[in-house]
Amino acid sequence: MFVIGNNTLVSLDVLEKEFCCDLDTCRGCCCIEGDAGCPITDDELTHLESVMPQLLPQMTKEARHVVETQGLSYLDPTGERVLSIVNDKDCIFARTDHQGWCYCLIEKMGFEKPISCHLYPIRLSRVGEYIGVEYHRWDICHCARIRGKKLHLPLYQFLREPLIRRFGQEWYDELCLTADEWHKQMSK
Repeated sequence: MFVIGNNTLVSLDVLEKEFCCDLDTCRGCCCIEGDAGCPITDDELTHLESVMPQLLPQMTKEARHVVETQGLSYLDPTGERVLSIVNDKDCIFARTDHQGWCYCLIEKMGFEKPISCHLYPIRLSRVGEYIGVEYHRWDICHCARIRGKKLHLPLYQFLREPLIRRFGQEWYDELCLTADEWHKQMSK
């Protein structure tokens, strides 16, 4: 792991693994194949609550029922706040178009989706006083790993925008320098 900035530990996989979503193949199934909702912050929950009048009418009947009976979020077994899900797998904000493609209703309505969704397949965790930045390997993302290898696209480069959104440009620049140095050392 590498320390980036003052408070993050970045896993070597983030620098070495190649990844690029292949929506033509997977059709966004990560939003409907989980066993728990995506992690959200208190600020994100407050924001979602404020825009629910716009989102609720566009949600599926099943998702509206979940929100009305269980709420927008719950605490998972580890105590982390996550979005509610439908049928123990589908995000409440997942919608499927007429061609079978899954999309995020939050994003479709012009709002910012939760950072944990934007960062996927990177997951953040608490590691003592640090934030752990780690690659989460999921079988349904096999096509993204194949595409990433074809493009020679490291995960941290694929996720440039969400990493900057979460940690800032200066942090991302430091990550890129660290990756460059690491690759130079490995090629010797």
